[in-house]
Amino acid sequence: MITIFKSDTSGRLTEIDSIEHGSWISMINPSDEEVLLITQKLNIPQDFIRAALDEEEGSRIEFENNATLVIIDIPFTEMDDNSLTYDTYPLAIIYTESVIITVCLKNSPVLSDFTIEKISSFYTFKKVRFMLQILYRASNYYLLYLRQINRKSLLVEKTLYKSLKNRELIQLFALQKSLVYFSTSLKSNDLTLEKLLKQEILTKYDEDRDILDDVMIENRQAIEMCSIYSDVLTGTMDVFASIISNNQNQVMKYLTSVTIVISIPTLISGLLGMNVGGIPFFNASDGFLYMCIIVGLITLAVTYYLRKKDMF
Repeated sequence: MITIFKSDTSGRLTEIDSIEHGSWISMINPSDEEVLLITQKLNIPQDFIRAALDEEEGSRIEFENNATLVIIDIPFTEMDDNSLTYDTYPLAIIYTESVIITVCLKNSPVLSDFTIEKISSFYTFKKVRFMLQILYRASNYYLLYLRQINRKSLLVEKTLYKSLKNRELIQLFALQKSLVYFSTSLKSNDLTLEKLLKQEILTKYDEDRDILDDVMIENRQAIEMCSIYSDVLTGTMDVFASIISNNQNQVMKYLTSVTIVISIPTLISGLLGMNVGGIPFFNASDGFLYMCIIVGLITLAVTYYLRKKDMF
C-alpha cells in the first residue's frame, strides 16, 4: 500500500494523489508493482525498498544514485494466544533530493503518530528533520515497551509465589525473548546512529544535530534498560523455578502425611476384621466403641507427631 502525504508551511498534513516535491511516500508492505512504480519514478534502486521487506534485514546505511538508505529496527507489539508479545521489524527511510520514503512490512505507531499529527514541528519537506524525528520516535517506543515488559514481569512474579505450574515461567521466558530481540536491534541501531553522526547532511543545522544527539541518548538509555531488565528476568526465572519445585515438594509432603494418617485406621480395621480368635474386645458389648476410641487416639498421636515434624 502506498500513501502520499505533504504538509504545508503551517504544518498541516494532507494526503495527496501524486508525488510532489517535499512529499512523504509511506509504503506499507508494498506489492511488486508498487515497488517497480516508485523505483522507476524516483530513479532509486529496488533493493532500497525490498530491503525493508525482509524481516531479518539488519540496521545499516547505504548510498546510491543520490539516494540515502537508512534501515533501523523498530519495535512492534502483537497478540499471540491472548497475550501481548514484542518483536522488532526493519524500517527503511529513503532520503532523496525531492522526497522522503518510508518502507515497512506493517503499519507501526512510530509512523502513524505522524499521520495523525501527534508530532509537533513536523514538516514533510524538512526531510532530514523528519528522518531524525522518526528515529527519535522509534527510540521512545522502545522505552515505552520496555516499561510495559517490566510491569508485566512484576505482575507475573506475584502469581509465581503460589504457583505449581509452568505457565508463568513460560510467560517470563517470552518476555525475556522479547528483551533479547530488543537488545540486538538497539545495539545495531546504535551503530547506525554513530554512522549518521558523521554525515555532513545531518549536522548542517545545529537543531538537527541536537535531535540526533537526543536520539542517541534515548537509544543508549533503552540499551541500558534492556540489559538491566534481562538480567533481572534471568535471575527471577532461576529463583522461581526453584520456588515452583519447592511448592510441589510441599504438596507431596502434605499428601504423604495425609496418606499415613488415613492408613492407620484402615490398617487396624483390616486386622480386626480377620476371622480369627484373639481379637481384643471380641466378646465385649462395647468392644467396637473401645476400638474406635483407641484408633482415634493413635491417629491423633501420629497426627501430632507429624505436625511437630512440620509435615503439615
